[in-house]
Order: sequence, then C-alpha cells, then structure tokens
Amino acid sequence: MTRVAAVVAGIGLVVASGAGATAKSGLHGIVTRGPISPMCVAEQPCSAPVAGATLVFQRAGHATVQVHTNSKGAYRVVLAPGTYGVALAKPRRMDPTSARVVSGGFRRVDFSIDTGIR
Repeated sequence: MTRVAAVVAGIGLVVASGAGATAKSGLHGIVTRGPISPMCVAEQPCSAPVAGATLVFQRAGHATVQVHTNSKGAYRVVLAPGTYGVALAKPRRMDPTSARVVSGGFRRVDFSIDTGIR
C-alpha cells in the first residue's frame, strides 16, 4: 500500500491509495486532552485541543496510516471502509481505541487523551 501525505486547509490529511481507499470515505474530528487541571471549575474548560498529535490507524493485513492534528487539534484522514485500531504514536491512554469508516462519507470521531490528573 502506498501512502501520500498532504496538508489541506491546515488539517493533516493522509491519502491511502490501494485497498479500496477513495477520497469519499474516512474520518475527521478533534483530539483533546484532559483534565487539564486537578479541579474543573464552572465556565472554564476542563480539556484542551492537542496540536501536533500523531494518530496511527491500523487494520489487519494493511499498512499503517498516520495523520497529525493541526494547531486546533483537528485531523482528517482518507481511509477505505472498515474498522481500524487507533493509537497515538507516542503511547498514552486514549479513548476510543477503534473507529469504523463507512462507505461514501466521512464520519466524525473525536479522541480524548487522559492526562492522568486527578
């Protein structure tokens, strides 16, 4: 499988060619981290976007595809339909750990990184 990386409109975009990947299916969303303080206070955010995070999408029998978040924590990745395991390149606890790509559209899946602050 060949991977071609491009940046479109400030959002990291990875195009996976072969294996049925088209520009018509994939995922997009925001990666946040939290809590960002030991105590959440009303009217103050308890989480923050993660700039420069590397998400790794992997599916059995297929090469790994990586995408980086932009300065606002946003990502967009073109993937063939199917279910992918998702992790951070720099291991940290993240939820969810899998995502399903549907045929003919981009599905929003937001990821949250647990900072461990309690």
